[in-house]
Amino acid sequence: MSWSILLLAGLFEIVWAALLKVAATKQSWTVGSVTILTMVASIWLLSQAMKQIPLGTAYAVWTGIGAVGAFVVGVVCFAETVTAGRLISFVLLVAGLIGLKCTTKL
Repeated sequence: MSWSILLLAGLFEIVWAALLKVAATKQSWTVGSVTILTMVASIWLLSQAMKQIPLGTAYAVWTGIGAVGAFVVGVVCFAETVTAGRLISFVLLVAGLIGLKCTTKL
């Protein structure tokens, strides 16, 4: 269950990162409020996951999910460029997240 909570925390991190990009171009109370709510939800869920998952692993996976997701959202929704270096880094990040998950014992 802790890994599911951590995944959800990472998904909320992706949402607030994307909303920050939106807020940079379209300033509104709605976007700002939802951004803050998703930040709080993400951090609270991370804290819940850390009850079972070690700090270093949970934090690395949480930020990794956010980084991978933000990369994908940037490419798909904001037409950001994909270079060989960015793609290789993306693959290495995913490999690291899988490694952390597979080597962590609860």
